Amino acid sequence: MTIINHRCAVLGKPIAHSLSPVLHNAAYRAMGLDDWHYGKYEVGEGDLEGFLRSLDPQWAGLSLTMPLKKTIQPYGEPSNMWAKELNVANTVVFDWAAPHPSGISGIPAIRLYNTDVLGIQLAFEHAYGVRRVVIPGDRSREAVIIGNGNTALAACTMMPDIGHVTVMARHPGKNPDLEPLARKFLPGEHPIDIVGMDDAVGVLSKADVVINTIPGHAADGIAQELSDAASSVTGTLLDVVYDPRPTDLMKAWKGHGGATIGGEEMLLYQAMIQVW
Repeated sequence: MTIINHRCAVLGKPIAHSLSPVLHNAAYRAMGLDDWHYGKYEVGEGDLEGFLRSLDPQWAGLSLTMPLKKTIQPYGEPSNMWAKELNVANTVVFDWAAPHPSGISGIPAIRLYNTDVLGIQLAFEHAYGVRRVVIPGDRSREAVIIGNGNTALAACTMMPDIGHVTVMARHPGKNPDLEPLARKFLPGEHPIDIVGMDDAVGVLSKADVVINTIPGHAADGIAQELSDAASSVTGTLLDVVYDPRPTDLMKAWKGHGGATIGGEEMLLYQAMIQVW
């Protein structure tokens, strides 16, 4: 019987659908870390502090999904670029040798990281392989984000050929942080447009890169519009949803000539960084 000395887990609500335990435990076995185990726990915003207090030094770290990526902020120190810039973290690393800097009883020092941004970027890089030629300094390509996602926008700024992003959202004015973020990390005087979904097919048909961030079946209406349209698409779509897999949007996109990346690709790459 294997004795477990090191524990990690993914937290969120809901969490039953998560593939993270499959990925992390497979990585542990491949690396010979037989005394490591990765689980999953359904934890809501009001439960987070109690869960943190219940842990002991066997626990090395946590992955966080919705709705905890912002809730964790008061408990830890942002420790990489995008955790600091976005105030959103999906990764917790415990330092049991140090007390919590704010003096919170029963909780060790916590370092917070964001691996989602790089996970999205690497998913696109892997999908392109050798098919894309990047000319240094040429940022002429167009990205479209479906939803109000800061993380997706940050990932677009990391792609060396993206020069303009259109955010297409059901509530275009909901996220005031989008424009300052784009202006900080993208060149040019007008790096971002934020629009509604009235002309979804028209916006998408001009995109080189598309990232869908709206959950579940929320993009099914856009998929139907695309299926009914005569226009074709030529860009690459990443749908961060991985249940169902493939999504209706991915089916419609591929059916109209575009390339697709499933959400499990992003999940895989952000998990690789967590494990490393």
